[in-house]
Order: sequence, then C-alpha cells, then structure tokens
Amino acid sequence: MRKSRLLLMSLAVVVVLGGAFFYMNGAKGSKQKAEPVPPNAFKVIDEAYSIIQKEGVHPVDGEGLIEGALRGMADVIGDPYSTYLSEEEAAAHRESLASERIGIGAEITRSKGKFVIVAPLKSSPADQAGLQPYDEIIRIDGENISHLTLQEVVKKIRGKQGTTLQLTIYRPDMNKHLEVSIVRDAIPVETVAYEMLNAKEKKIGYISMSTFGEETAEEWKVATDSALNAGSEALIVDVRGNPGGYLYSVSQIVSSLVQEDAVFAYMEDANGALTPLLAEDSEELVFHEKLKGIPVVLLQDKGSASASEVLSGALKDLKRSMIMGTDSFGKGTVQDSFDLSNGGEMKLSTHKWLTPKEQWIHGKGIEPHLVVEQNPLFGEHIRLVTEKYEAGDYHDDIAYAQRLLKGLGYKIKRDDGYFDDATEKAIVEFRQKLKLENNDVMDRAFFIALKEEVETFQMKKKNDQQLQMALDYLLHELKE
Repeated sequence: MRKSRLLLMSLAVVVVLGGAFFYMNGAKGSKQKAEPVPPNAFKVIDEAYSIIQKEGVHPVDGEGLIEGALRGMADVIGDPYSTYLSEEEAAAHRESLASERIGIGAEITRSKGKFVIVAPLKSSPADQAGLQPYDEIIRIDGENISHLTLQEVVKKIRGKQGTTLQLTIYRPDMNKHLEVSIVRDAIPVETVAYEMLNAKEKKIGYISMSTFGEETAEEWKVATDSALNAGSEALIVDVRGNPGGYLYSVSQIVSSLVQEDAVFAYMEDANGALTPLLAEDSEELVFHEKLKGIPVVLLQDKGSASASEVLSGALKDLKRSMIMGTDSFGKGTVQDSFDLSNGGEMKLSTHKWLTPKEQWIHGKGIEPHLVVEQNPLFGEHIRLVTEKYEAGDYHDDIAYAQRLLKGLGYKIKRDDGYFDDATEKAIVEFRQKLKLENNDVMDRAFFIALKEEVETFQMKKKNDQQLQMALDYLLHELKE
C-alpha cells in the first residue's frame, strides 16, 4: 500500500460542484507494530460472505459486502476521523483540497424536493450560460431527476473537462422552462483572499484562508507580498470557519512568520514518541523579509479546526500573534491515507499533534488571548426559501426568518418558528422599508429581499465585531 500525505482537518461535506482535514507528510516517529492476525480470522469473514451470498433472502452485491466490511472495521475504531472511503469518495475528497475542480461552478441546494441553483460562481461556465439564483433543475441530459438525491444530482453534473451538460430548468420569474447547454471546465479554487484595510491612516493587510489546500502556501505568499509591498504595517490572519487541510501547507505558512528552527508543533506516535516539527525557510518560496516581524492578529472561531489550530497554537505559544475570537474546534489528531487495492482508501488517525508547549488540544480547542463574540448574523447559513407563510403557521423556515429579522434589529419576541403577531408586525415594517408589495406574509419576494439584506450586512466590515476588535488592537499596537 502506498502512504499518501497526512491530513489535518475536521470532516466536512461540501456541495459546490468539496471538504477537507489535516494530512501530513514527513513525520518520522516510530510506528507501533501491528498485532498478528488471529488464526482463521479471514476464514470467518469468508464464511460470513458465502452464507450471505448463498442463503440470504435479500440479494446483496459482493462488492457491497466487502465495502461494508471495510467500513465496519473503521467504525470499530470509534474514531470519527478514521474511516473507509470508496474509490469515488476518495476521489471527491482529494478534489476538495485540489487547486481546481471540474464542473460548472454553481452551488446547488435541495428545497422542498426541488433542486435549486443558489448562485453561479462569477465567470464560471454556469454564469456564462446564464444560470440564475432560484433556477430549478428539472432534467439533466434529458433525464428527470425528481427521484434522485442531492449527491446523485451533483455527481451527474460533474464530468470530464470539455464535455457538454444539457440542463432543463424552470425559471420562476419567467414562469417558463428553459434549455441550457453548459460546457464543463476547470473551476479554480482559491483558498486565500487578500484585502488592504485603511484605518485611521494606517494600512493593515487582511488575509483570510478557507482551507489549507495544495496551493495555499503559494497563495499566502502572493497575498503577503501584495500587502507588504503596498505598505501594510500589520496583518490580520482570518481562519474562522477553516476546517484544516495539508500539514505541509500550514508548515510553510508558520515558517514564514516565525524564526527558522523554532518548534511549531510536535507529532506523537502510537508509542508516545515525540517528533518536533521545525520552522524551515522554504527553498521554493521566498517570503517578504518583513513578514517575520510585522504585528499579527489571528481570528478564529469554533469552526477553526485541525491545521488551523496548528497555526493558532504555534503563533500563540511562540508569542508571535494575538489570538482573538472564540475557542477553536479542538481536533488534535493527524490522519494518514492508505491506498487499497479496490481503489478505495483507509483514512486512519496515526498521530496526535501537540502545540510547542506540548499541549494536546483535542476536545478542548485553543483559547484565544481575547474572547470576542460575533454578531449572530455571521453564523447564519443564508439559504433560499421558496414557500409562502402567513400568521398562525409554524415552520423552520419561519424560525430562520425570525432569527434574521432579529439580527437586523427588528423587534421579534420569538424565534421558534411560530408566526405570531410580533413577527407579522416586523414583516410589515420590513416590507415597507424595502418597498415590497404591501402585505404581511412571508413569500418568495420577502425571502429574496431578506437574503439580500443579510448578505449586505455581512459584507460590511463595520458589522464584523471580531474584525473591528482586531483593528482596534493593531491600531493601539502601532501607536506604541
């Protein structure tokens, strides 16, 4: 079996036509010897396989039985991060950390049994073909998809680069069906975003990282070079919601910020042997000379996991950065991926990782230097709602709207999904403010306007309480 790169990341399933963990390569701690296989162990498995195949009243595919056994072995470990991945799942997982994906570039959701376009990515094949939010996918290549799962629909939409996909969609605004032809193409996946912030005549670089993928270190170099060349006097590094990724990527980023040969983490094998991970200046990537000395604030939250926590733990223990936000997720194990002969992979937790002060943060997370709670609206997943509700109704969609209205400052007495008088009053006020049709219901126009209002709120940096606290801190530091 070939051992692949180790992964640091909390498991996540992402449907955008990806996911991530914490993979590592290069830890050389000794491994615990595998215990000898009990005599006749495989004989028992063969017997069970044969009995099920020959005597079972329910026909079962032989490959399915084998995959079930593999999943069962991983489940017995009792570790949510050790798992068996089929060939298809392994490929999808690798794709989630790749620098590009093949598809049409559209986020899809399932709502009330309908497969709805949430949004096409800008300049993607879906965007160029004219797909719009709220378009409902009816058929794919002529096949009705009403009986399929969301995962099955996504699988049908994906395909080889350069191939053509034919979609039949229903566009509610036009009340008509349309035929759309889209050519699948590579969708670049950028994991690092950079922006220069100007605060009280000070230039501060803001860099956010969504995952630690294959090209994240290279993207980090481009972002930090841009910030420092533009005169940035400090950096805000944002790993909120970052579930992790490859260890080699986070090690390059840590090494760009701390002194060479500093221990930024330890790997502990099954025997308890510790291997220090040292900051090393990259031969391939030459980072800006000012990067190791510039003031830094790192923003984290409960969604910052694994590789993100390696970065946070290193910068905290080495006193290189102020950590702000809330406690991180708390994933202190490292996974290695082993190829299997059936094309699948066994992903297994093989190491613990410890901070430079040899602290294991598993199940606890990393405490920030300064706890800063975020506006609740930033924790909401903004979704499409196509149904209509009125006073007296009770539904999760109503609870969702109540939370958003409350976050926007409207007077809401309850957010349990019951459409009461206070909710009705807030809706009337909201509709009047947005100049919608004058009524007191939650309809499609209301949900579209509410979605746009919240997205606008989230885009305004002044509403990000954690970011504003980071700016205030750095302005104070720069005055000293």
